[in-house]
Amino acid sequence: MTDVVDVSDKSGFFGYMGLATALVFANLGAAIGTYKSGIGICHLGILRPDKIIKSVIPVIMAGILGIYGLIVAVILNSRIKRPYAVKDGYKHFASGLVCGMSCLGAGISIGYAGDAGVRALGQEDRIFVGMMLILIFSEALGLYGLIVSLILSS
Repeated sequence: MTDVVDVSDKSGFFGYMGLATALVFANLGAAIGTYKSGIGICHLGILRPDKIIKSVIPVIMAGILGIYGLIVAVILNSRIKRPYAVKDGYKHFASGLVCGMSCLGAGISIGYAGDAGVRALGQEDRIFVGMMLILIFSEALGLYGLIVSLILSS
């Protein structure tokens, strides 16, 4: 028995596109969040190098978004098996799109809030709790996307 792929069956394309979409856009969100927050950390390091360790939190939270995309990609990869229905392909594509786009939005939010937050942290210590709350709610956007993506992919 050979593993011959039917060329007319394009359902696997959509499943793998969902996998790629989750991974690419989630990592793009993580990269944007790291980039923007990193700029703020560099500016903070000029004035207050003693607070650099405290200001790395936005970068860590942005990196978690990439892990969300990896989780969805691994789960979708395990569910793409022969026979693979067209509706499953669409479902997995939507699942990847939900995770990827919500993580992209969360990454942009973490980047801008983290940049402004760590710059403010250099001038006032009391801003830390407020910054953390904003970052947690920004991260929750990516978590919502992960949860909806897992529900869609089942």
